[in-house]
Amino acid sequence: MRKAAIVGMGYTVPQTITPQLSYREMIFEAAVKAYENSGIHPKDVQSFICVSEDFLEGVSIFDEYVPDQLGANLKSVHTISADGIFAIISGFLQILTGKFDIVLVEAHSKASNILNPNEVIAFAQDPVYNQPLRLNPHYIAGLEMNRFLYSSGNTREQCAKVVVKNKKNALKNPLSAYPAKIEIEDVLNSALLSDPLRKMDKSQHADAACVFILASEKIAKSITPNPIWIKGAGWCSDDPSLETRNWDEAVYAKLSARQAYKMAGIQNPKQINLAEIDDSYSYKELQHLESMGLCRKGESGLLLEEGYFEHDGSLPVNISGGNLGAGFLFEASGAFKIVELILQLSKEAGCRQVKNASLGLAQVWRGVPTATGAVIILERED
Repeated sequence: MRKAAIVGMGYTVPQTITPQLSYREMIFEAAVKAYENSGIHPKDVQSFICVSEDFLEGVSIFDEYVPDQLGANLKSVHTISADGIFAIISGFLQILTGKFDIVLVEAHSKASNILNPNEVIAFAQDPVYNQPLRLNPHYIAGLEMNRFLYSSGNTREQCAKVVVKNKKNALKNPLSAYPAKIEIEDVLNSALLSDPLRKMDKSQHADAACVFILASEKIAKSITPNPIWIKGAGWCSDDPSLETRNWDEAVYAKLSARQAYKMAGIQNPKQINLAEIDDSYSYKELQHLESMGLCRKGESGLLLEEGYFEHDGSLPVNISGGNLGAGFLFEASGAFKIVELILQLSKEAGCRQVKNASLGLAQVWRGVPTATGAVIILERED
């Protein structure tokens, strides 16, 4: 079977607001760093992939606005309206066809440009789920959180501890927009979004850009002596209907992980020694861990309290700070999970370095009201 690796990356530092920069300038900075990091020239890239959603950008056919800053003029560019991990998987699959040797993937967030993000999110629920009711678009997360706590036996306090843990982790990550030292009571006493979901249970938006260079096996080691190999990937969209989907687990995470494990040859999820998990809402981290088989159903909250998911625990989770600590970057959220895995696997994570990190997993969720997600597994072969 053919193989592919990530051989270079570049990124900007996530910030809460970037009025001094356009999204083009952010993407250009990330691209220049990626080319410098890999030693690749834009003319060597055979396919460019960007991730964007026209509703978020405020313009239609957004991929018309990315070739210049990527050096992709007169080159193949296509857009995926999904998280950056989906784009990396797309580039990975292109290389596996044998027709491409070098692929570039770009993801970014200019969330601070969006005047009313809740109204944009609500479009995903129009007209059936939200508009006639005129509800806060996060009400679906509140309903799901309530169901998750009921069916799993996890507690509201354990969800709050996810927020405490991830914001604390972000204090050690220079690529984070929302680091903080807080207590469980701070989360529980924050403003109500949709019972039992509180304001601090929800990740906050940030701006950043990220670019990756992917290469085929035959040239990867000529670019870098230690490429980060893509060992497995999976993606899934569950039932879009709120009335008929399974509310007891994240089926999209379960099936995506199962596909990724199979491709990577992983017999037991405990082989994973580092995970960056979607925590757009606090309960999602616990739900995703259980759905992917990284712990038993109803066990995630207890393991959290025992320090199992801490920096020095058996399975470090969201050492970057996750979306709650580093910031929610829309389509770039998963891309920055990949950044963290690469830094960890390359032994370049500094004070937050996880010992013996060799096999890492990143997982993303598309957000309310979807049941769509993806999983990717990366490995450094020493």
